[in-house]
Amino acid sequence: QEEKIFAGKVLRLHVCTMEGAEWLEEVPEDTTVEKLKERCLKHCLPGSLEDPKTVTHHKLIHATSEKVLTDTKTVLEENIQDRDVLLLIKKRAPTLLPKMADVVAEEKRKQEQKAPDKDAILKATASLPARSVDRTVTHHNMRDFQTELRKILVSLIEVAQKLLALNPDAVELFKKANAMLDEDEEDRVDEIALRQLTEMGFPESRAVKALRLNHMSVTQAMEWLIEHADDPSVDAPLPGQAPAEAPAEGAASSAEAAAGPSSEEGGEEAKDELTEIFKKIRRKREFRPDPRAVIALMEMGFDEKEVVDALRVNNNQQNAACEWLLGDRKPSPEDLDKGIDTNSPLFQAILENPVVQLGLTNPKTLLAFEDMLENPLNSTQWMNDPETGPVMLQISRIFQTLNRT
Repeated sequence: QEEKIFAGKVLRLHVCTMEGAEWLEEVPEDTTVEKLKERCLKHCLPGSLEDPKTVTHHKLIHATSEKVLTDTKTVLEENIQDRDVLLLIKKRAPTLLPKMADVVAEEKRKQEQKAPDKDAILKATASLPARSVDRTVTHHNMRDFQTELRKILVSLIEVAQKLLALNPDAVELFKKANAMLDEDEEDRVDEIALRQLTEMGFPESRAVKALRLNHMSVTQAMEWLIEHADDPSVDAPLPGQAPAEAPAEGAASSAEAAAGPSSEEGGEEAKDELTEIFKKIRRKREFRPDPRAVIALMEMGFDEKEVVDALRVNNNQQNAACEWLLGDRKPSPEDLDKGIDTNSPLFQAILENPVVQLGLTNPKTLLAFEDMLENPLNSTQWMNDPETGPVMLQISRIFQTLNRT
């Protein structure tokens, strides 16, 4: 009777195993975890306690806290409450280290599996028929998407302009877009760098030219100015660029030629204004050749016009432009302005895509197409844009899908 009176509180614990067995264990709160584990093993694995390692190879886990219970502590010390759930789990066996003989055998096997040399390849393939790969065709296929993408963009620009012209807010939208283009940093000159050169005594026009030729580096621009101080052509405009007063008229006339017949006869002022905005956008997106590449190629004896054409066809890459000038000069500059066949399955599939249809009603998409048309290196920027990226992704997927069939 005294033992029952002074005994600790008895806890009813729910024990589970990984095999699905479940039962209740009633233990005093001063019982050690090791004793509780022995009772659990007697219940689920009769006779297992004959091996003393059986207890150490198992562990008890408190289900709620996911804590592994320590064998030397009591149930009370582990803060186990009445009706708690415990898991009896067998410990994982430690990973055995590989034997040295096995390691040596594995290394020897790897040595024996080295790639065959040229003689072994020729011997193994001697009975196979010879085949030659047309590398020009392979190269053409690699560039095929870029070529077709340009044609696709030319045609999509025409469709987008027609769709956006129907929008009653089109004029306001494109006025904002035109203002965005005015913020383009490409033609701006670093004012601080320009001030440093003019304070040294260099004329402003020469300083601007030197900075543009030397990527806004004050040190390189100063060296260029000193080196060309006695050059009679030092004040001549950069190749491919008109004098300061001329570009407006020249660009306007080229834009009008590209835009086709004037829309002044349309009778709608909004349509006329939209047409003018399209002209301004195209004028700002006109190709600008790299001045250094132009000078380098002209020094090789090529005419300025054909040098500009070469750089335009080859995205301002000097080496590729040189190969184009020395080669068959294909594709020609005229080919760059040709669109894709509007009746082709590829173009029809692009126009039928809902994402593309929605994108063509967004003025930003038209600006992206114009920019990629004249500056292909900016394609990555528009691919990562949340508004224009999905449209470009769909065009790429449709092309790849139809190209495989």
